[in-house]
Amino acid sequence: MKVYGYVRVSSTDQNEDRQMLAMSRAEVPAANVYVDKQSGKDFKRPRYLKLVKKLRPGDMLYILSIDRLGRNYEEIQRQWRVLTKEIGVDICVLDMPLLDTRQGKDLMGTFIADLVLQILSFVAQNERENIKKRQAEGIAAAKARGVRFGRPEKPVPENFDRIVSDWQEKKLPFDKVLDRCGISEATFYRRVRERRIMQEGVRN
Repeated sequence: MKVYGYVRVSSTDQNEDRQMLAMSRAEVPAANVYVDKQSGKDFKRPRYLKLVKKLRPGDMLYILSIDRLGRNYEEIQRQWRVLTKEIGVDICVLDMPLLDTRQGKDLMGTFIADLVLQILSFVAQNERENIKKRQAEGIAAAKARGVRFGRPEKPVPENFDRIVSDWQEKKLPFDKVLDRCGISEATFYRRVRERRIMQEGVRN
């Protein structure tokens, strides 16, 4: 029997120290801890897939919380079934002692573990959906207050119209135009379009 651990954070900006500390306390060998840093958007997990290929019947797998296995109810249930039924490993969810397949392998113990798993995986998905909903509501409220998201646009130089005119009259090459404006090609063309629309509006 070998002992493994799986750690997942949703992006490269998050820190996995808390999960790694839990693995250390569970005495999982550092070489057997597989870590994924992947966005929850696409949920690609190369290290997890590599871990699953290594697992053998009777091996022990530690995870800190049930939502490390998946991003929604169905996925968590599916991964649990693959690991415990198809491969035959034992799983211990460190923050939920009832989810330890080494305990209560009789009919009642299995029933309780399955029930807890269904409840927790539902809670994990529900919380994730609530977080997304709160984020969307917060962004909408901020936009309604006039808050702008993303990087602020770089201002064009005061003599932008003169630069554009020289460029249009072929007095100034395009690379020199971008150098003098200090903006990207896409931004330059957008600003030209914006000014043209503004000028047409004034004339009308």
